[in-house]
Amino acid sequence: QVQLVESGGGSVQAGGSLRLSCAASGYTSGTFSMGWFRQAPGKEREGVAGISNYGRTLYAASVKGRFTISKDNAKNTLYLQMNNLKPEDTAMYYCAGSRSYYNAYLSSSIYDTWGQGTQVTVSS
Repeated sequence: QVQLVESGGGSVQAGGSLRLSCAASGYTSGTFSMGWFRQAPGKEREGVAGISNYGRTLYAASVKGRFTISKDNAKNTLYLQMNNLKPEDTAMYYCAGSRSYYNAYLSSSIYDTWGQGTQVTVSS
């Protein structure tokens, strides 16, 4: 059974940093596309960062230069390093994986497996 479990969320002040982790079981992070999404209350889910099977990355304009997506294939774990956090980054963050695609994507339609989410709250 494929399962993605996020951790690392929390509350920080603006300008602070957090690192999210996503542990994959029944799923090989090095084989397919993986990504991070977020959803704030009253807003649609948006793609934050994607990573291809060979490590190519893609970022939303709003986080480029502040967030870094990476993965450790040996540990089957996906990461999102978030620096210089802003109040507008406040959202539930979700890890996602695809069992059909290989490149880096920010579209949620690509992904077929989702974690339960971890809350990130940034105060001003």
